[in-house]
Amino acid sequence: MTLRRVATTVAGLLLVLAAVGAGPAGPATAGPPPQYFVDESKLPFDAVPGIATDRYWGVHTGAGYRIEVPRDWNGSLVMWAHGFRGDGLELTVDNHPLREFLVANGFAWAASSFSKNMYDVAQGVQDTHALTNRFNGIAGTPDRVYLTGASMGGHITAVAIEQYPASYVGAMPICGVLGDLELFDFFLDYNLVAAALSGVEVSFPPDPDQWVGESVPQITGTLASAWPAGLTADGEHLKAMTELRSGGERPLSEAAFLSWASFLLEFGALDGTVPRSPGVVVDNTDAVYQFDTDPQLSAAEQELNDTVLRVARDPAGRPKPGLANVPVVAGTPPVPVLTLHDLGDLFVPFSMEQLYTRRVAGNGASDHLVQRAIRGVGHCDFTATELVSGFLDLVAWVEQGVRPAGDDVLSEDVVADPDYGCAFTTETRDLGPFTAPCP
Repeated sequence: MTLRRVATTVAGLLLVLAAVGAGPAGPATAGPPPQYFVDESKLPFDAVPGIATDRYWGVHTGAGYRIEVPRDWNGSLVMWAHGFRGDGLELTVDNHPLREFLVANGFAWAASSFSKNMYDVAQGVQDTHALTNRFNGIAGTPDRVYLTGASMGGHITAVAIEQYPASYVGAMPICGVLGDLELFDFFLDYNLVAAALSGVEVSFPPDPDQWVGESVPQITGTLASAWPAGLTADGEHLKAMTELRSGGERPLSEAAFLSWASFLLEFGALDGTVPRSPGVVVDNTDAVYQFDTDPQLSAAEQELNDTVLRVARDPAGRPKPGLANVPVVAGTPPVPVLTLHDLGDLFVPFSMEQLYTRRVAGNGASDHLVQRAIRGVGHCDFTATELVSGFLDLVAWVEQGVRPAGDDVLSEDVVADPDYGCAFTTETRDLGPFTAPCP
């Protein structure tokens, strides 16, 4: 079982764009709320062959759910928070990606569809917590509740343990948006720098049709002979800037750029708004763009910083603590947290882990955090063994006090080592000429 890269089709791209509101800037015109619905005929699910379980499904607080409890339940419940689902009206439920392992080893699990789609983290936090409480009335009160989630679900996981510190004993956010709205700053940086380096005039908010139909072809044609390969000097500068702002020099950076360079240009059509936020949330007014780690700006770096378009967030655009707006990840985990992240993921880049590390350290909570780097370039590209190993180590940490091993995600020399990420990667991904097997 492997969780593979998402949103690589045109349809998937359009859904991703909808998450952050491509369209005119400013408040949206008031209208009827989306009529989200759950197709209850899709909720029933069969048992894993050979494993006796009790299975429950239904709708609670407007969200569909699935619950599964093995007959030899060990008293632990593992909640699952799914990733971004686009702006469709149908609400759907994932089985936990570790479902077979969990029920075979005595763990119950539960998953919610959430009662809204879009990038609505607050709703995901509230609906996941509501289902956690609902479990008590259906299957009995668990002894321990773990929270796991992927991508947007990782954002939900990190926020939920901070908002409900007494509800969960441990958390495993994977490929998570642990830097919250800093993710959208990364998308902004990539596109505005690409435009500046190629001499393409842009405005903000952009005209989406003009960006896709005119600006992107000009950018790719100027920065490469066969985009994203055959890069010009300025194309190499874009690649270097992207590496630095996505986590720094590290294995698989070359493969990451080739894999994601075109995809990231689609985000240049966005207007910088997200659900629940009163205005533009992105900002690059204080960004200093560089092509290397030398703090002294080169002439080319200075020219870029002088010419790149600057975008300022609205004063009320950034979130405040709580669930009324887009929730921040404060970095105050009250329980053990173990994360996994692909080194070459540029949809939710490795820098999200570094931001989270700094926030946690700043709050004196580093004893509650272990992070693991995986040598892949996909989004949420983890093997079953990597996921199971992480979860079992989290359980041992919570229940036996055995802090697991992890990776240093901040030390530049460590992250840049050619063997970085090998400690917890169990399968070499086939990346053609960029395949980097561990020794």
